[in-house]
Parts: sequence; structure tokens; C-alpha cells
Amino acid sequence: MDEVMADTLGGMIKWYRGKGYNGVIDYDKMPGGSWVKGFPEEHQAMIRAHIFDPGFFRDLPVMLDCIEVVEQLNKKYSVFIVSAAMEFPNSLRDKLDWLNEHFPFLKWQQLVFCGSKSIVYGDHMIDDLVRNFAGFDGKKYLFSGPHNTEITEYTRLKGWKDAARVFL
Repeated sequence: MDEVMADTLGGMIKWYRGKGYNGVIDYDKMPGGSWVKGFPEEHQAMIRAHIFDPGFFRDLPVMLDCIEVVEQLNKKYSVFIVSAAMEFPNSLRDKLDWLNEHFPFLKWQQLVFCGSKSIVYGDHMIDDLVRNFAGFDGKKYLFSGPHNTEITEYTRLKGWKDAARVFL
């Protein structure tokens, strides 16, 4: 979900700016790690801590074109939304409410919250983190984000219009 369907970085930047912080967000520091590294060093602990706050995941923006494309994909395929949500326990309710609000066409049986995506079996997986591909035998698609720009060994999706071209 995060950084594929939900614009986690965009939500964090909006929160950060709303708190009155004007530090430079350096996208060049994000590849090979976490987008948290792109925030000023003196604010990174605060940024990491906010990810654990109740409500953080509830109000994230939806990625451009995501709703429309996922709805079309859902009509053509057996779609499951899988989120390795256990790292952020407060995110479980937030993510469920967020999905129900923005993707009402998905049934509760299509939503999977887990600790590791290594349990996932399927034909295709779209994710922004390579670690989530571990153990997955199907075709892997890397959803572009500022934290994964240096990775070249997967088919890259640069957005949801790209996903539509591949799958629809």
C-alpha cells in the first residue's frame, strides 16, 4: 500500500510543512534506503516517530490514477491488497479505514495485513520495496519512488498509468 497506493512521503511532507518546518527535502539522499533520509538529519528521528502515531496512515493522499486503475484491475483480475502493516501497529485500523474510504469496490476478503509479504503467492506483485519480493515466485514489478531509483533488476512501473498499460 505505502508508496504504491498511498502517498506516504507526500503525506509526511504535508505534515512536516504544516508543523512549520521549512528544511530542505533532499531526494538525492533517498535512494538505497528510506525516504526519511531525505529530511534534514536533525528532524529524521521526529519523522520516524510520526510514522508510529495513530492517524498517520489514515489521512494519506492517494497516488495519482490509483483508484481508477485498481478498480479496472479488480474487474479483470483477482486483486489482493497486501500490506506489511505489523511494523506499525497503529496503522492497522488507519489502513483499513483508508482502503474502505478510497476503494469501496474492494471486499474485505481482498485485504491482507501481515508482518512479511513472504507469505504471498500469486502471479504478479507490485511493490516499492525489493525486500517485499523475497519468496515471491510470480512476476515482480517495482513501483517507482525516490528511495528505489538505483534499482534496475525489476520491471519498473513509473505510476498507475504505467500499470494500466502493462495489465489492461
